[in-house]
Amino acid sequence: MKGFFITFEGCEGSGKSTQTKLLSEYLEKKYIPYILTREPGGNVVSENIRVLIKDMKNQSMINETEILLFAAARAQHTYEKILPALNEGKIVICDRYFDSTYAYQGYARGVKLSDINNINKFSTFKLIPDVTFFLDITPTDAFLQKGAPDKDDRLEQTGIEFHEKVYAGYKELIKHNKKRIVVIPAYKRAPLEISLEIINILKKRNILGD
Repeated sequence: MKGFFITFEGCEGSGKSTQTKLLSEYLEKKYIPYILTREPGGNVVSENIRVLIKDMKNQSMINETEILLFAAARAQHTYEKILPALNEGKIVICDRYFDSTYAYQGYARGVKLSDINNINKFSTFKLIPDVTFFLDITPTDAFLQKGAPDKDDRLEQTGIEFHEKVYAGYKELIKHNKKRIVVIPAYKRAPLEISLEIINILKKRNILGD
């Protein structure tokens, strides 16, 4: 029995972590088998790579190194955690997946999308999420909602111009993946209201029971 792979995407501070947590709590109450994970991370190897990527001391990191570190973390994560859970018939909820690489390293950093295609296919074993929820809020509004960029996060501290390119990149991705990526308006909405909308969408797709 194959499980179901759900990913969440959005700008920094868009509320992804909150929504993945709320969805996992719903599944827990309904006794639906699931795992909750994140990228980069999800296991020991990938979490260690996450530290390298985000560390403010690594400002000299070039784009090629950055994308390959993300890919390395994703390969370990997919092989060790995501694929086994799906093969067991579980729902996998993941905070970010390969769409982030297109948005951040492709559209914002300028890495060729054709190169990213090859890297993503290799590092995911060609696994594609069944549905992706994009929490739609601009970087400016997201950082206001969040409070401020994390001081110790190299990517969050890149500057608003960079994050605007990330947001524009997501918009391009949505145009080409309308069946998979579901846009969820997230500006000035209560987390529980957003969560209910997500749950209802999953019910309509026969992913969740009544």
